[in-house]
Amino acid sequence: MPPSEIQVVLPDGSTKALPAGATGADLAKAIGPGLAKAALAIRVNGDVRDLQRPLSDGVKVSILTDKDPQALDVLRHSSAHVLATAVRQLFPNAQIGFGPPIEDGFYYDFDIGRPFGPEDLEAIEKKMAEVVKADYPFAREEVSRQEAKKRFKDDPLKLERIDDLKQDEIISVYTDGPFVDLCRGPHVPSTGKIKFFKLLHAAGAYWRGDERRQMLQRIYGTAWFTKEALAQYITRLEEARKRDHRVIGKQQDLFSIQEDVGPGLIMWHPNGAILNFELRRFIEDVILERGYQLVYTPNVTREQLFLRSGHLPLYAANQFPAMGAGEGESEDVRYRVKPMNCPMHILIYASQQRSYRDLPIRLAEIANVYRNERSGTLHGMLRVRGLSMDDAHIFLREDQIEEEIFNLLDIVELVMGKTFGLQYRLDLATRPDKKLGTDAMWEVAEKALESALKRRGLTYRMDVGGGAFYGPKIDIKFNDAIGREWQGATIQLDYELPERFQLEYTGADNKPHRTIMMHRAIFGTIERFTGFLIEHFAGAFPLWLSPVQVRVLPIADGQMDAARAVHEALRKAGIRSHLDERSETLNYKIRDAETHKVPYMAVVGQREAEAGSVAVRARGAGKKQEVLPVEEFVRRLVNEVRSRALNPLV
Repeated sequence: MPPSEIQVVLPDGSTKALPAGATGADLAKAIGPGLAKAALAIRVNGDVRDLQRPLSDGVKVSILTDKDPQALDVLRHSSAHVLATAVRQLFPNAQIGFGPPIEDGFYYDFDIGRPFGPEDLEAIEKKMAEVVKADYPFAREEVSRQEAKKRFKDDPLKLERIDDLKQDEIISVYTDGPFVDLCRGPHVPSTGKIKFFKLLHAAGAYWRGDERRQMLQRIYGTAWFTKEALAQYITRLEEARKRDHRVIGKQQDLFSIQEDVGPGLIMWHPNGAILNFELRRFIEDVILERGYQLVYTPNVTREQLFLRSGHLPLYAANQFPAMGAGEGESEDVRYRVKPMNCPMHILIYASQQRSYRDLPIRLAEIANVYRNERSGTLHGMLRVRGLSMDDAHIFLREDQIEEEIFNLLDIVELVMGKTFGLQYRLDLATRPDKKLGTDAMWEVAEKALESALKRRGLTYRMDVGGGAFYGPKIDIKFNDAIGREWQGATIQLDYELPERFQLEYTGADNKPHRTIMMHRAIFGTIERFTGFLIEHFAGAFPLWLSPVQVRVLPIADGQMDAARAVHEALRKAGIRSHLDERSETLNYKIRDAETHKVPYMAVVGQREAEAGSVAVRARGAGKKQEVLPVEEFVRRLVNEVRSRALNPLV
């Protein structure tokens, strides 16, 4: 006879006896009526499931409420289904693609033969409110492949998805009221749990992200557990729109992406090129002081190099197609634009014999690399095809790993913490499913990184499966001025590529030993970090980064010669000065300088011209100004630039 009772393990390690066939909802009721009311889903051996799914004997379980971060994903996934339910009621012939939860919200893809307009979104949101009010339960059902095809016979997008499923894969469908969808789940118990949501916008999206397929219409939305959380998010969105680096980039003439060049390829205008130049100079100054050596490598290389390194088999989808052989070469030879620098830096290391006394050897390059990102994923400077990486590869002995990690964390603190004033955290990313090397090698590398973090006394989060394909890594995540999280520096430990390239050094015992390798980037890419800075500072850069650092403003033509002298004194001191010689009023010139977020205005009137001084206005200080001798003004600016101060010193 089958057992009449099961035992489940609760988060505190205790067990709970339940009748055989009991569900997550039954468990919540057994624990208490308050939890039964608050329960949204259940975590079973680490997997999130619906409350209505039966439990098995011996499983580890926990109940998810709105206090659990994973519950928010469940709420948003269910919100996507409510969106699809509403769309199907308003557009009965709509074909339906995918509808996943995403960071801060959800989306669903539809094909209705035309784009959605603002009036459509308004009507859909009203219909969603009706679906929520109806409080339809989310009912899960497992079906055969044949039955699934029968149910979705009029929806070619779903039929294609069914054909992609593995033969032994469980096929489940969910029903809420009139809507049935092919879905793995999980979902909240009913549509009534979704109270605070908003549709944000619609955009075109290729089916399955493939530009060769049909264009669908994607509706984005957000959902939260409280009215306050939704309101705060909408406020953050409005602030983010004001800070959009693409808008500010155009206003301040920083960069452009032009059709004649191609999507995802940045054209740095003179103002933006200053940002690029200053960031490069800053990081190169930092690393040269710490024993790095600069190298430069070609933008193209023979394909064989990336086959040897393992990048091509695992990274082919993100590489541009191969080019033919060069003049006089065999037709079998093919070239690739490089997607990363590590194989070339490896060849530089391997070009001569190395001694244990030479290590660590730190090779750095701010290099252009190219990745064939899908056009639908490109986003201004934040997701591009042409990247400038502040890349470095460190070749070292195993006994040097910990000290080198400490050195890298010091650089991170100097750059992210002290210079840009950013709050950041650390993630330890472990082996992914697709990886090079043995589990034993990964075990050694992961323990080395974790040991260094513990010895340093740092807190960190585990990112299971988030490592690079050749090794585990420490990722630095930081928040911008409005609380959004960004990916920053990365420190990657690699035992695999040294093995593939047979990298060696001669030890103290006069015998060859295998070299260990670290990959590291501080900014990540210049493009993405610049995009972040534009949005973080909302275009109001600290003085050392600002394309124009001072505008010299003569009040009238009679002070033009004195203003030119101030302008020249600033330029000779290395300050990026602009002399505003336009025949406009002083108020107009001040407003214009504020609009372009110039850090300082140096006003020259008759009194200043006679006294050899300037009336200084700092950005955002209103009408407040300070009269300074020109020499003192220049000295203060030079000190502020050299110290890379975040806030004005003048």
